[in-house]
Amino acid sequence: MSTNNTKLSILILTYNEERYIGKLLEEIEFVDEIIVVDSYSTDKTIEIVKSFSHVKLIQNKFKNYADQRNFAINNSKNDWILFLDADERLTPKLKLEIVDLLKTGPTAQAYSMPRVFMFKEKAMRFTGTQSDMVLRLFDKTKCQYQADKLVHEKLEINGKEATLKNKMIHYTYYDYFIFKKKVASYGRLKAQEKNLKGKKYSLIMHVFHPIFTFVSYYILKLGFLDGYRGIVLSYLFAYSVYARYVELKKLQR
Repeated sequence: MSTNNTKLSILILTYNEERYIGKLLEEIEFVDEIIVVDSYSTDKTIEIVKSFSHVKLIQNKFKNYADQRNFAINNSKNDWILFLDADERLTPKLKLEIVDLLKTGPTAQAYSMPRVFMFKEKAMRFTGTQSDMVLRLFDKTKCQYQADKLVHEKLEINGKEATLKNKMIHYTYYDYFIFKKKVASYGRLKAQEKNLKGKKYSLIMHVFHPIFTFVSYYILKLGFLDGYRGIVLSYLFAYSVYARYVELKKLQR
């Protein structure tokens, strides 16, 4: 993306993303720099990425998400960064909004954007997904990911945050067991984070926190309006919390 003032680097973290990475790379060829930081994938991810000659590929052992994101940032040449997951897509309207923003000059140091959760090929409307916002576009000279957040990492911003109006599409759920494995890994990383902060395992929380999570997503966040998809997602979000306490108990034996 060549503009009057501002250039953009798109950064993508991957591990076994052969299903999605090729399509994403085809759709973001308009930017100045694309970097894929791969955690030593064992599928065809590397082969696919290497077929795009303009994409910079770096392999780095995965420790946690904050560390991997900061590593990617440190290897980028432009000040402005857009992080994408392999299973995310920019809509045409969102692309244009970002292009126009960088042409006219950003007035904030970081921008969040709404994200649509796709359950297979159908967009979720509720189950907590209606409020999904992700903070991905920012000036790296003013922002950094907190090192103590191992999962659902938080961006520290020295300046103003604003919101884009157009939506990103997230094709995150296509197989029940793969998604269950993913949320379980998030739960384990969250347990490691809690353990490092001195959080003690609690049997009461182990029993009731997953139950509360299910009720929160299915009832309070209107998951029941998404039909069986709402039940499935509410259960899987609760399962992630359950996996967190299993891991925390294991770490503190």
